[in-house]
Amino acid sequence: MKRIVVLSGAGMSADSGISTFRDSGGLWEGHDVMEVASPEGYRKNPDLVLDFYNKRRRQLFEVVPNAGHRILADLESYFEIQIITQNVDDLHERAGSSKVLHLHGELLKARSTGPNQRVYPWKKDLGPADYCEEGYPLRPHIVWFGEAVPLLEIAAELVMDAEILIVVGTSLQVYPAAGLLGYKKRGVPLYFIDPNPSLNAGDLDTLSILREKAATGLPILADQLIDTWRGSDSPMP
Repeated sequence: MKRIVVLSGAGMSADSGISTFRDSGGLWEGHDVMEVASPEGYRKNPDLVLDFYNKRRRQLFEVVPNAGHRILADLESYFEIQIITQNVDDLHERAGSSKVLHLHGELLKARSTGPNQRVYPWKKDLGPADYCEEGYPLRPHIVWFGEAVPLLEIAAELVMDAEILIVVGTSLQVYPAAGLLGYKKRGVPLYFIDPNPSLNAGDLDTLSILREKAATGLPILADQLIDTWRGSDSPMP
């Protein structure tokens, strides 16, 4: 099976009704991004930060995967699919995708603030009285601004190993995630799905653009890939 790596971002979840929260002024739900998405903001006002992510977590139970999520799961019948997502929701998993790497953390997990940084499944509200068994407060399992991205090296290795690369729902303008494109091997086909594409890709001879939203563009691309890349290593007859 050919190895396809998918880099997905906020536009992927937006088609399911999840707001990107950040407006043109850089505010998230009326808050400066550093107030709710930085270690400094958490230390200054932990209740505000916990409330912000509790609202995000609750919204997950009100939305469902869209056609884009579902088609990526279906493609596992024909290709080896690895998803690297900047999204913190679980919509890829709920659609049935089996290999999902969350660069920026997960809303449905909480992490200890202690030295061991133990991670716990978490579906309810997270409050100031929630502690790990070692006695440290729990915080959202989210990579905030100013924090290292612990899975970035693994993501880079996956991109290097890709035989096909798909970018959907993100223009990859924000680092360090933006640097992942630099690990693509020369000659590997690159597909970019976005209604208003602004991807900055150096290896332009392999770039194909679909000016569509994720929910409509991915099914179109999936049909093309199945037709184009069908071969002796495919389970299809």
